[in-house]
Parts: sequence; C-alpha cells; structure tokens
Amino acid sequence: MRLHMHNIRIGSIASISKQLHFFILAILLSSGASTNAADYDLVILNGRVMDPETKLDAVRNVGIKDGKITTITDESIQGTNSIDAKGLVVAPGFLDMHHHNVAVPFGQKLALRDGVTTPMELELGVYEVDKWYAALKGKSQSNYGVSVGTMPIRETIFNPKFKTKFAGDILYDMQIPKETRTSMAWSKTIATTKDMVRFRKMLEEGLDAGAIAIGHVPGYMVSGVTNEESTIAQQLAGKHKTFVALHGRYSSQMPPASGILGTYEMMAPQATYGGGLVVQHITAQTLADTPFALRMIDDARSRGTHVIAEIYPYDYGGTIVGADYLHPDNYQRNMKRDYKDIIEVSTLKPLTKERYEELVKTAPGTSVMFYNATEQTVYDGLAHPSTVLGSDAFAYSLKAGGPAIEWDTPYDGVNGHPRGAGAHARLLRLVREEKVDIPLMLAISKMSYTIARFMQDNGVQQMAKKGRIQVGCDADITLFDPKTVIDNSTMKNGGLPSTGIPYVIVNGTVVVKDSKVLKGVYPGQPVRRAIRD
Repeated sequence: MRLHMHNIRIGSIASISKQLHFFILAILLSSGASTNAADYDLVILNGRVMDPETKLDAVRNVGIKDGKITTITDESIQGTNSIDAKGLVVAPGFLDMHHHNVAVPFGQKLALRDGVTTPMELELGVYEVDKWYAALKGKSQSNYGVSVGTMPIRETIFNPKFKTKFAGDILYDMQIPKETRTSMAWSKTIATTKDMVRFRKMLEEGLDAGAIAIGHVPGYMVSGVTNEESTIAQQLAGKHKTFVALHGRYSSQMPPASGILGTYEMMAPQATYGGGLVVQHITAQTLADTPFALRMIDDARSRGTHVIAEIYPYDYGGTIVGADYLHPDNYQRNMKRDYKDIIEVSTLKPLTKERYEELVKTAPGTSVMFYNATEQTVYDGLAHPSTVLGSDAFAYSLKAGGPAIEWDTPYDGVNGHPRGAGAHARLLRLVREEKVDIPLMLAISKMSYTIARFMQDNGVQQMAKKGRIQVGCDADITLFDPKTVIDNSTMKNGGLPSTGIPYVIVNGTVVVKDSKVLKGVYPGQPVRRAIRD
C-alpha cells in the first residue's frame, strides 16, 4: 500500500514539474523574451573579427552591453539592436595620437567617417588642460584626449596679451589672431632662467591635471626653444611615467642640422631620465634618412626603451606658413624643395618667393601644404613593422573664409590637407593595392593595438581596454569593407569623407550608421591620466 502511494506521488510530482516547465516557457514566449534577446544592447553578426593582440581572424558574432564587449562567439546571439556585418571587417576603433581637430565638431565628424573612435591632440597640446577637457564633457561624439603643450605654454609666458577662445587649443586661436591676440613670440623668444622655472611648473600643472603626455614641437621654434627645455620635458615624462609627443627640431636630410639630430635631442635625455617618446611624422623630419632613423629606433626598443615612430600616409604635410622649417635656408637646402612646393590652402595655389615673404610678414598663421619626403619613402616607412599611423589632421578653412568648426559644415565647403579626412582609409587602400606590402592585420594594429599598448605602457591605463576586440574591452569598434574602403579626400577637395566604413561604434553606441554620422549622439569619453591634487 505504501509503495503504491509512493509511486502515485512520484508520478504526480513529475506531472506537475512538466506542467510548470511549459507554463514558464509559455510566459516567456508570450512576452517576446528569449534567453539571448535581453543579454545584449547591440550585436554585430557574421563579421570578420580581427583582433591584433590575439591574432583572432574569423567570422564571429559580437555582443555588446553597457558599452563593453561581453561576448565573441560563433553561436547565434540576439540583442536589442543588430548590425549584419557580413563581408565587413570588425576591427578595434582606430586610435589617432596626432589629431589637431579633436575639439572641433566638423573635425570629429570627418575622423569618425575615417574610422577613428579616439582622436587625441598630443603633438601641440594645450594649456590649460582642465579647461580643454571641461569644454568637451558631454559634447563629444568620439573619445578625446590631450597633452600639455610646450608651445601654448611658451605663448602664455611670452605674450601677456594672449587670450584663448578655444580652451587653449592654440592652432585654432591662431586662425583668428585679432580676437585671441596670438603672436609668434613662442617661436623666437629664448627663455630666461626665471622663465624656465615657470615653464617646468606649468608642464607639471598640466600633468597633474591628467594630461596624457607632453607635447613638444621644437620644429616650430628652432631658434627659440632651448635644449634645456627639451630635457625638462623628457625629464618630467620620466618622473610622471608618461611620454613626450615630439615634432623634432629639424626637417632635414643634410648636415649639420639633420632630422636624425632632432630625434637625438629627445632620445638622449630619454636614456638618462626615462619616459616614453613618440617621434611624430618621422618621414617629414628625416626624409631620405628615414630607414636609418627607424633602425636606430628599433635598436633602442630592443634595449627596452619606450620609443615609437609615427607616419602619415602622404608625401606632403600641412602647417602654418611661418613654420621655421619652411624658411628657404632649410626648405630649399636641407629638404631639396622650392617655394612652388608650398601650397596656400585658401587658394590652392603654389607660393612664389614674393607671396611667401608677404605671408610670413603679415599672416604667419596662414595654413599651407608642403611637399616633404618622397612617396616611396613614406610607403616604405608605413611598411616598417614597428611604425604606427597618425593622421596629423590639420585645421580646415572654409572656402568662404575662417576656420571650419561647425558640425553642419559641407564636406565640399572646405580647403585643407586630405589627411584630416582620409588617412586611415588611405592606409587600408594602399595595403589592398599592395603599395604598402604588409598583412591587413598589421595595418589594423598600426591604427589601434600598437598605439594602445604603447600608451598603456606609458601611464594611460584606459588604453588597456582599447585597441582590441576582446571580451571586457571598450566597445569602440570600426566596421569596414576591405574590398571597397577608400579615401576620397584630395589636395583640391580635402574634406571629402572616406567611404567603405559603414559603421563606427563608440562605447557601445552607434555613431556612424550606413556611412552617415548621426547628429546629436555624444557617447565620447575622456582619455586621461589620473588627476593629482
């Protein structure tokens, strides 16, 4: 009798359990829920996931939640929003250490179309750092970061009339000198002992305020800035465990003032005081001597020195006409160029001797483009295994006059160097065309992981979560078509955006959708070292 009753109980429990299972399943189905749908805010499906650190190169599905990558799988997943990435590469969002348009909506817009999720102004830098970060808080479509710059500090010290309109972003201040009262005092003035004390203090203030690095540009102040100031910059980089972003003193392939010597100026104190060093746009500094310079940097790296060389993928650069290295004594003798190799951005006309002299005297902040290294030197430099890409995106000018700032500025309504719109797509195209003979994975690394790792190793801990497609990393992601990605910007139409990059995601938020930048979407976060009291 007891056995009979026990069997009845077991049967009843099994029946009830089965009914309960179907009841719960019915509730889930009726509510439209599934075990996957609520797990992800965004899923990227069927894309070729390429991670430069782990070397993963396979078709996978990527799940994103709360701004982070939470799964990478070959299993089916669902999310609130989805992107079909079939035929597209799913790459880490591109990082750019050398971008002068970070704080300008139009500049950010162009960078995003070029796949850049984190542009940073590290060469010129700013002063004051706090004000610059505050100006972008909650208003940035991309991530953003800045260095403390020796050039704006020198202008502040030597020109009491200077008053920034762009939170210390002196390149844009120089576009409207009558309002900002900018001068060229930073370029020619030699610091006194008292000035040097103030110089050091202001650099430390910037580092304590969370500046990523120290921006140092002796190439713009060849006859003004002293070797001692360069040493102070590298000394402080060592003390604060950060790095210097360098525009070397000389753009030259001739003695006695060669680009190699300009690189030595920072590598010597680096050997004494430590800290990292980025030699920016090295081909524009060392020209035909670039192969030797890169071997020297590789030898330093093999001995544990944190030094890296950056290159933009063009044989011409962009600057101001008053730049020291464009003076005929250097540009014509040491760079083997002439006045006609300098192009005035507003008119796109080559300069004559008379026009050059007029502009230097009356408007030294005028934007120009200038030929420097040969195309083959640039391509060989980009193919070198340890180099990275930086756009050196320079300020654009409205064809109607004035700096191009507003988000709604027409792409075809500006003049400027095309690198601000197409540098990253250009490298991908050059790799596809085999003009730069490297694997696609290495090209991606030059625009993401290699940069992130260098910065991570030199005090920017946020970079441990960037430049990678891995679980737990920030969902900064660039999707591009390796068969069609192309730079459309040219010298005559410098603001035309790249195509073949249909989606760009910043901190888990889609900012570029179907090759259009979404207006009013601001997921960008600051990249910043720890702030010290």
